Amino acid sequence: MKYKILIVDDEPANLRALKRLFRNEHEVLTATSGAEALAALENHDVALLIADQRMPEMTGIELVERTVALRPHLVRILLTGYTDVSSLIEAINCGHVYKYITKPWNNEELAITVSRALAHYDAVKTRHNLKMVNDRLRARLNEIAELATTDELAPEARLGPAMRERQLDLVSPN
Repeated sequence: MKYKILIVDDEPANLRALKRLFRNEHEVLTATSGAEALAALENHDVALLIADQRMPEMTGIELVERTVALRPHLVRILLTGYTDVSSLIEAINCGHVYKYITKPWNNEELAITVSRALAHYDAVKTRHNLKMVNDRLRARLNEIAELATTDELAPEARLGPAMRERQLDLVSPN
């Protein structure tokens, strides 16, 4: 299955290398800034975000945090050549980052990580869809139970309007 992957890096060489790595198997979108990435996410249903941590104007972690409300099921990977350990730990602990990878990356390891991240995306999306179906079914069952309770309390409620009028005609003394 082809997924949409958004790669964000302010270095064009990194964007080209990462796009080449994934373009045969997936639809790859690129952005050179956090703002550009957010605009792309508003227009595309992206499964995976790979973002550089150190970018001007908006860091990778700031971008990741802003994507949570926009695309809650999006899986997020951070690339970093520098280690700001406390920020990375906080982002990972909050559940916003699936994994972080150091630069320079190993293509085979990154491909495996992306494959696992997309499997995780499928699992999260499937769980979400099943929850929605279960919620709808639960609401419908509650409606049915409410109708059954109403029927037990008022048997005439089972009759349609025409039958209720006919029943009243039979009972009335005129």
